[in-house]
Amino acid sequence: MEPNHNTTYQELIMENTDLKITKEQVIDALKGVFDPEIPVDIYEMGLVYDIKITHSQVLILMTLTSPSCPAAQSIPMDVQDKVGRVPGVENVEVEIVWDPPWGMEMMSEVAKLELGYF
Repeated sequence: MEPNHNTTYQELIMENTDLKITKEQVIDALKGVFDPEIPVDIYEMGLVYDIKITHSQVLILMTLTSPSCPAAQSIPMDVQDKVGRVPGVENVEVEIVWDPPWGMEMMSEVAKLELGYF
């Protein structure tokens, strides 16, 4: 990008640095996504099965606690929004999968403690 009087400092930084998106950055973003009925984020709940990063593209393979989850529309949109804010991310695709089916054993120790399963 050739600097001109309309080029912002942020645009120059974005153009002149090779921003490497890390899995940790994506996980941090996912920890900001909650099912409205459960006070634990979707990552600790074990709903995220895989994170694939290719250059500036992120693919999230995830599930929901049940196929009839009332937040089935809002959670994937929230994932796209939060992960899309990670520096360097240009596109986020969220794929909902049902295999393997989610079970409470997929929750992290943090989630189990928060929900009182200990």
